[in-house]
Amino acid sequence: MLLIPAIDLKDGRCVRLRQGDMAAETVYSDSAAAVADMWQLAGATVIHVVDLNGAVDGEPRNLPEIEAVMKAVTVKVQVGGGIRNLATVRRYVNAGVSRVVLGTAALTDHSLLDQACKEFPGRILLGLDARNGKVAVKGWTTVSETKALDLLKELSGFAIGAVIYTDISRDGMLSGPNVPALKEVVEYSAFPVIASGGITSIEDLRAVQSLGPRIEGAIVGKALYDGKLDYRAALAALARR
Repeated sequence: MLLIPAIDLKDGRCVRLRQGDMAAETVYSDSAAAVADMWQLAGATVIHVVDLNGAVDGEPRNLPEIEAVMKAVTVKVQVGGGIRNLATVRRYVNAGVSRVVLGTAALTDHSLLDQACKEFPGRILLGLDARNGKVAVKGWTTVSETKALDLLKELSGFAIGAVIYTDISRDGMLSGPNVPALKEVVEYSAFPVIASGGITSIEDLRAVQSLGPRIEGAIVGKALYDGKLDYRAALAALARR
């Protein structure tokens, strides 16, 4: 199981939010590139980058910082946040991004998702963000009436590389992942699953890992930045399983 450190960008800086609240931020660094380099040196093989401003505004807002990250590291980088058209998908891929995350567009624009998957098969990730089981969009500012599991079923025929499942109520709260919901997603999903939200300890990672080989990875943010989880120690613990 991959252990994927997250870099969340807001106004050019590396931050963490609580439950996606743009007003509840903690700033960790002014240099996303330096943070990415730190995670690469710690042993990360994939880094997850989110343009938080872009997610809310519907278009990229932290492109220079993301391009700086791409120049700073040689490991794979996956990017999400505000990607609502094919031109933006292509721009990120051309910049060297390994995989592109579509969240809002996956719900609202199936033709875009279909086009992106056909042009870049296996390189489009579904960002499935849920609050009380329903899909949240536009930087988590809006909750739709669509159930996360229903959307998963709808999209089962698309050439999606993996689904990133985030329980918003757990994100940035250091309260542990929602394992029962994650288990349901694994059972319903036609794609590999990446867990996100609330992972705080090696025990949390093992609980996620125990859901089986369909779990491709786990994204961790606040616990790493706050020092509650040591990246190298967690990598070693997962390798021993």
